Amino acid sequence: MKKLSLLFIGTLIVTASHSQIYVGKTCEISFYSHSPIEDIKAANKVTKPMLNTSTGDVQMKIDVKEFIFSKPLMQEHFNEEYLETEKYPYAVFKGKINEKVDFTKSGDTKVTVTGKFSIHGVELDKTIDGLVSIDGNTIIISSKFMIHVADYKIKVPSLYVANIAEDVEVKLNASLEPFKKN
Repeated sequence: MKKLSLLFIGTLIVTASHSQIYVGKTCEISFYSHSPIEDIKAANKVTKPMLNTSTGDVQMKIDVKEFIFSKPLMQEHFNEEYLETEKYPYAVFKGKINEKVDFTKSGDTKVTVTGKFSIHGVELDKTIDGLVSIDGNTIIISSKFMIHVADYKIKVPSLYVANIAEDVEVKLNASLEPFKKN
């Protein structure tokens, strides 16, 4: 994890001199799966998204093991059987905001972000609806979208098919601040 953080920080330092980079101060990514048997919810609060306000580029590397469930057995099954986090420890999104956003003015802007989303070793093109809210030096990004489990080759054992929905709702809420070199 430290190597990844150093790599991202190195990228930030190189690009910060040419543009304004914002990094997640707080971030929560959660997902929800409804099924007749049991609802499944988990949240990850350690991801640090990055945004380049000059180019509209957005990057996020999610440590999948950091999703916390209310039931330890659900968390164990998620990591060992479904997402296979020993083999595929990260989910990654790299994309670009499609709309022009004036990051110097406070207010809300509805956006779409198009990019590559990699989960469970499968990378797919994805366009996600979102909201960019600007309040002074803070940028808040939020989104809600669906992921079709089979698209990412996440296999659900037949015994548990009734427990897990085919589509999972994902929510993102993050507060970003300008990157500062220490």
